[in-house]
Parts: sequence; structure tokens; C-alpha cells
Amino acid sequence: MGFPAVLVATLASFAFGAFYYGALSKPWMEASGVPLGEDGKPLNASNPTPYIVSFICILLVAGMMRHSFALSGIATLGKGLVSGLGIGLFFIAPWIFLNTGYSNRPWKLAVIDSGYAVATGAICGTILTLF
Repeated sequence: MGFPAVLVATLASFAFGAFYYGALSKPWMEASGVPLGEDGKPLNASNPTPYIVSFICILLVAGMMRHSFALSGIATLGKGLVSGLGIGLFFIAPWIFLNTGYSNRPWKLAVIDSGYAVATGAICGTILTLF
């Protein structure tokens, strides 16, 4: 469970995010208030910065999950899945809801973003225990 596992978990989570947010793009853009161009796409769609920052953030989360799993002895597929799901559901999702509430943004945004956090927590946890 080293850097290759962290990298694969990051790539899988990033790819899942492309699918997930692609499928939920319209409700997410509506809830987030992202400025759109005449073509209906976000004005910053061609800016690579959000994608680079996203990849780095996922890498950091996957790396810390790997470290926590190693210290906790989480080494089986089932434990990795449940632990990753728990991290997404009980650590990340509550912070997303907290930030959404204080920023007075639509709750639909918190639900969509939390769904991604829970799913990618499970994806990372599972992949990290496969190596």
C-alpha cells in the first residue's frame, strides 16, 4: 500500500468525478451558480487550474487515507471499502454541508458534492487495499 496505490486511487477518483459531475452537470451548475457562457458551458471550462487543483486535492486525501489505513491495520478489501465510505460519509460530507449552510448556497449543491465525496471515499478505500 504505497505511492502506486495512492496514484491509482487518485486517478480512479478523478475519472469517477468526470463521469459523476458530467452526469449531474446541469443541476450542479444551477445549484453552484457557476457563470455560464452562451454555449451553456462554464466560462472557465477551458481553464486547467480547477482540474489541476482537484487532482492535487484528491492525491492529498488518498495519501492521508493510505497513511491512516497503514497505521490502523486496514488491509482487506471489505475494511478498505467500509473505512473509505465512512471517511466520505462521516468526515467529508458533514464539512461540505457545514460550508454550504454558512455560505447560504442551495442544499442540492451539498447533496451532489457530498455524493461525490462518499463515492470517492469508497473508491479510494477499496483501491488502497488492493495493493
